[in-house]
Amino acid sequence: MKKKFWLISPLIAFLFVIVMYSIFSTDWTENTSGLNLPLSGQVIVIDPGHGGVDGGSSSKEGLMEDEVALDIAFKLRDYLQSAGALVLMIREEDTDLAAPSTEGLRNRKVEDLQKRVQMINDSGSDFFISLHLNAGPSTSWRGAQTFYNPSFSESQVMAEVVQGEMTRQLENTNRKAAGVNNIYMLDHTEIPGLLIEAGFLSNPEEARNFQDEQYLDRMAASIYQGLVRYHDSEE
Repeated sequence: MKKKFWLISPLIAFLFVIVMYSIFSTDWTENTSGLNLPLSGQVIVIDPGHGGVDGGSSSKEGLMEDEVALDIAFKLRDYLQSAGALVLMIREEDTDLAAPSTEGLRNRKVEDLQKRVQMINDSGSDFFISLHLNAGPSTSWRGAQTFYNPSFSESQVMAEVVQGEMTRQLENTNRKAAGVNNIYMLDHTEIPGLLIEAGFLSNPEEARNFQDEQYLDRMAASIYQGLVRYHDSEE
């Protein structure tokens, strides 16, 4: 049985981080203004998909989406923080956000998604990145892809730039950034953001890649560099 160590709810902890940032952000900006920090002053939410009882998709060998998404999220967080951004993580453990008393996988998934969206909307952040992995009926399907809500022009630009970096650096995807509707996370968040499917666990080669720390680092680096390019283009 998995142990949970939450002493307070993830939402309260998340809001506490936001309050502390609002107190110290001015001093941080002043103290780092002379450094080469391309994302200084930016507040970014990273949402590693799934977790807990909802492991998401899996490879034939049993590699789970929630585990890989969290690994990439930690690496992306480190890149963004090194560039001066304040990064808020939706989760840092193998857990979902539903209340312990909520029963049934479907009910937990619905509550989990609602809380993720609430946390993003309450964060006051500049944008969010939701990390996932795909699976398909054919083992030949492959490639990382970015998705965005067409209602946000900023999201479209961000998605295209990040997709370009993933295509250039990973050299294993020819997919294009796609505007989509009817994805709860994108439909209900009130700030720009991306949902990134980092590849297909159903593809044997990509599943092996997702067990390689160097590949995960390349994935995180390509997303990070895309975000820096997007930020530079908006200034």
